Amino acid sequence: MSYFCTKFCIYNLNTLTTTSLIMNRDNILGLILIFVILIGFSIWNAPSEEEKEQMRRAQDSIRALREAEQELIREKQALEKETTNEEELVLEDQEVPDSVKTALLKDRLGLFAGAATGEDRIITIENDLMVIKVSKKGGHPYSVELKNYKTWDQQPLMLFYGDRNEFDLQFYSQNRLVSTRNLYFTPETRANESNGTYKVSGEDSITFSMRLYPDNHTQGLPKYLEYKYTIRGNEYMVDFDINTVGMYDVIASNTSFFNLTWNKDVPRLEKSRKNEMNNTTVYYKFLNDEVDRLRETRDGTEKLSAGIKWIAYKQQFFTSVLIAGESFNNAVVSTESFDESNEDFLKRMESNIDIAFTGGTDNKIPLSFYFGPNHFNTLKSHDLSLESQIPLGWAIFGWINRYIVIRVFNYLDSFNLNYGIIILILTLMLKLVLFPIAYKTYLSSARMRVLKPEIEELGKKFPKKEDAMKKQQATMSLYRKAGVNPMAGCVPMLLQFPILIAMFRFFPASIELRQEGFLWADDLSSYDSILQLPFEIPWYGDHVSLFTLLMTVSTILYTKMNSQMMSTGTQMPGMKTMLYMMPVMLLFVFNSYASGLSYYYFLANIITFIQMYAFRFMIDEDKIRHKIEHNKKKPVKKSSWMKRLEDMQKQQQQKTRQRK
Repeated sequence: MSYFCTKFCIYNLNTLTTTSLIMNRDNILGLILIFVILIGFSIWNAPSEEEKEQMRRAQDSIRALREAEQELIREKQALEKETTNEEELVLEDQEVPDSVKTALLKDRLGLFAGAATGEDRIITIENDLMVIKVSKKGGHPYSVELKNYKTWDQQPLMLFYGDRNEFDLQFYSQNRLVSTRNLYFTPETRANESNGTYKVSGEDSITFSMRLYPDNHTQGLPKYLEYKYTIRGNEYMVDFDINTVGMYDVIASNTSFFNLTWNKDVPRLEKSRKNEMNNTTVYYKFLNDEVDRLRETRDGTEKLSAGIKWIAYKQQFFTSVLIAGESFNNAVVSTESFDESNEDFLKRMESNIDIAFTGGTDNKIPLSFYFGPNHFNTLKSHDLSLESQIPLGWAIFGWINRYIVIRVFNYLDSFNLNYGIIILILTLMLKLVLFPIAYKTYLSSARMRVLKPEIEELGKKFPKKEDAMKKQQATMSLYRKAGVNPMAGCVPMLLQFPILIAMFRFFPASIELRQEGFLWADDLSSYDSILQLPFEIPWYGDHVSLFTLLMTVSTILYTKMNSQMMSTGTQMPGMKTMLYMMPVMLLFVFNSYASGLSYYYFLANIITFIQMYAFRFMIDEDKIRHKIEHNKKKPVKKSSWMKRLEDMQKQQQQKTRQRK
């Protein structure tokens, strides 16, 4: 109804516009009245909130029924898989006659019994960045090696390999559950082979297909399930299409989805197993929503509702992503950690994904794989929010890293400098930007330091606890007369805080620092070790990081110097002890962190020392004292904030008297 109302209103408005010269006032009023009536009728016929709620409940019920139906199908598939595993044991038994094995295969796989036997061969596809090996058994990627990277112990970097990676497409054929993982595919390609390897470079690309043929396939009437790979020479992204051709009488006509199981045992790639574990999990993105993930520090399972754009098996610096052309229907994702005694693998990641399929016709299901580094610009170039896997921090901290730090870092990187020098220049630039803020902080402290004797006198004048309110009022009155804002030093420090946290997130997440050495550190993305301990200290580790020691010592020295140069006599009891305890606590936290981060904080402390000595000569406290004395002689105008504060103090005093 609303559609016709809108069309009618548009028609009348157009008529009104084009014939306004010949219309009289009554015609125009009539059209406006019709317009108002139609709008009112549309509003009157709009569903009420109760009706909308009923519609939402109905949609939720339908969705729940569909999910329940798919859950039942998955349970049935799981039961049939158990039966299949038992039959496979029988097939592997050498004493079972071949005729019995053939009958079992025919009974279990129907039209795919012929595909249950074949040559277990590996096809290698290589571009400028990676080597992908595809197995005829299952037709899926068997392993992926990234050519430009090595593991922490300088071995070829494999994202996954062998039986540690499972990729299984399941569907029904003649009331039988067919699993592609144990069926043999036939390779099809027009590319030229060289020593058993298909190579592509630069802007070129090759297309490579693995086809699963049923027993009733013929040349004249082709029928097959196809995995179609398209690989470009200089990209980590691989197009992966799942196609069905002529499978109308092979795959059940009432099939509405394929079930895809993708499991991967994540290999250890980095020096610090603990850090890599804490940065390894499953990420996923909903079609019209933000990127989310499973918790890194604990195992978990999550059921994802309709509309999933991609699922990623993310490690500290590398990721494997399965991307939908449109979206996945539903999925269940999970992680399970291996015991610390397992030095080779970190976690097992699993995904059970429903992919939309239309029975009774040919299908093309466009998917993609990303096998590559967690490099911000590389991931961002695909415009899929893949860069959200890099933990740069939330809100303002992430914005600082994305729009400032990364851009400056990449600019410095373009000069091919050592990364230790780049961190030094980056620190100098940040300190230069923050120089005005640091100056204002020191200036505020100098003003407070000039007033210190008078504040101490007020302490002597009001020594009793019950006079605390009077002392506070007198102190605020002194600040007001002197023209000093006690909060002036806090605001600049708060402005520096987001950059401090942004750097804390940036350095451990930067793949650019991976295996880049500087001075005694052989990997700025991991801890530096000058001494390997024969035992492990709780919360500290089994090694000594020199950059962390330098950071800790410089922080303690800075704290001491800051207390001497900027002391105002208003420090809270116990605060001094806590200020000295914090660097010691950070020693335990940072000992296993990225050495690039400890190096940055050490540099920041050294530059701060220099700044403070410079401020000492730049700021004349005698001039500040004369200015304060001059301000005291001026008439004082209370600010609205000060007036409110005094009113609150008076109210507090009245309440105190009433209690007495």
